Amino acid sequence: MTATAPAAEATVRKSSPGAARGPRRRPGRLRRIGLPYLLLLPALLLELLVHLVPMVIGIVMSFKELTQFYIRDWGTAPWAGFDNYSVSVDFDAPVGQALLHSFLVTVAFTVLSVGLCWLIGTAAAVFMQDTFRGRGLLRALFLVPYALPVYAAVITWVFMFQHDNGLVNHVLHDQLGLTDKPSFWLIGDNSFVALLTVSVWKGWPFAFLIVMAGLQNIPRELYEAAALDGAGMIQQLRRITLPSLRPVNQVLVLVLFLWTFNDFNTPYVLFGKSAPEAADLVSVHIYQASFVTWNFGTGSAMSVLLLLFLLVVTGVYLALTSRGRRTAQ
Repeated sequence: MTATAPAAEATVRKSSPGAARGPRRRPGRLRRIGLPYLLLLPALLLELLVHLVPMVIGIVMSFKELTQFYIRDWGTAPWAGFDNYSVSVDFDAPVGQALLHSFLVTVAFTVLSVGLCWLIGTAAAVFMQDTFRGRGLLRALFLVPYALPVYAAVITWVFMFQHDNGLVNHVLHDQLGLTDKPSFWLIGDNSFVALLTVSVWKGWPFAFLIVMAGLQNIPRELYEAAALDGAGMIQQLRRITLPSLRPVNQVLVLVLFLWTFNDFNTPYVLFGKSAPEAADLVSVHIYQASFVTWNFGTGSAMSVLLLLFLLVVTGVYLALTSRGRRTAQ
C-alpha cells in the first residue's frame, strides 16, 4: 500500500489537465505579448527609415562645412562645429538678419492663418448644427478645399492672382471698382495677403471637420435646458459650446500651428523658388539657403533650430493645456 500510493499520485499529476497545461502557459503568454510588437515592427522600421535616419543625417550635416564642393562625398566635408549655428543666429550679419525677418513673417502668418481657420471653421460648424434643407450639400462643398490636392489647388490660385487675366483683379477692379488699378498679388507686399488667403482657404475646412465632430458629443439636452432658462444663442455658445469643445480645440490649434509653421508646398507652388520678402516663410528660406546658395551646412543648422523651436513651443503648449485641464477638473 505504501509503495503504490506515491506511484498512483504521480500518475494522477501527470494525467491531470492543470499539470499538462502549466508548462505550456508561459510560451503562449509570451506569444500573445509579442504579437502586437511584431505587427508594429514594419511600421517602426519604415518610420525609422523615412524620418529618423534623415533627421540624424541632417543634424550631422549641420556641424559640417558642407558646400557645393563636397556634395559628391559629403562625408569628407570638414567639421565646422557650431559655426553654422553662430552664423544663423548672428542677427547683426546679413544671414542672421534674413533668418530673423523670415521667422517674424512666419510667426505673423501662422498666428493669422490659425486664428482665421479656427474662427471660420468653428462658425461654419456651429451653423451646420441646425437642420435645414441642403445641409448635406453645403457640408460636402465646405470640404472641397481640404479634399483637393495641394498642388492643383494652389496652381488654380496662381492663375486667379494673375495681374492681367486673374479672376481676383477682374472682380475687385473691373466689376466692383474697389481698387484704382489691378494689383500685383504674387510680388510685393500683397504677396503676404495672397499667401494668407490661400492658406486659410485650404485650412479652414479641416477645422470645420474637427469642430463639427466635437459638437456631436455635446448632449442636446444642455441646449434645451439653457433655452428654457432664457439663455440666448450667444450665451449658449459661451457657456456650453466653447467649454465643451476645449479638449478638441486644444488639439486642433496645435495641429494647425505645426502644419502652418512648417508649410512649404503652398508658398513654393505660389511663388516659386524665391518667395517675395513679404512672404518669405522659414520653410522656403531654409530651402533657398540650402539648394540655391548650396550651403547645406547652414541650411541644416537652420532646420535644426526650427525643430528645436517647434519642440519647445509644443512642450510649453502641452504643459499649459494640461495644467489648465487639471485646474478645471
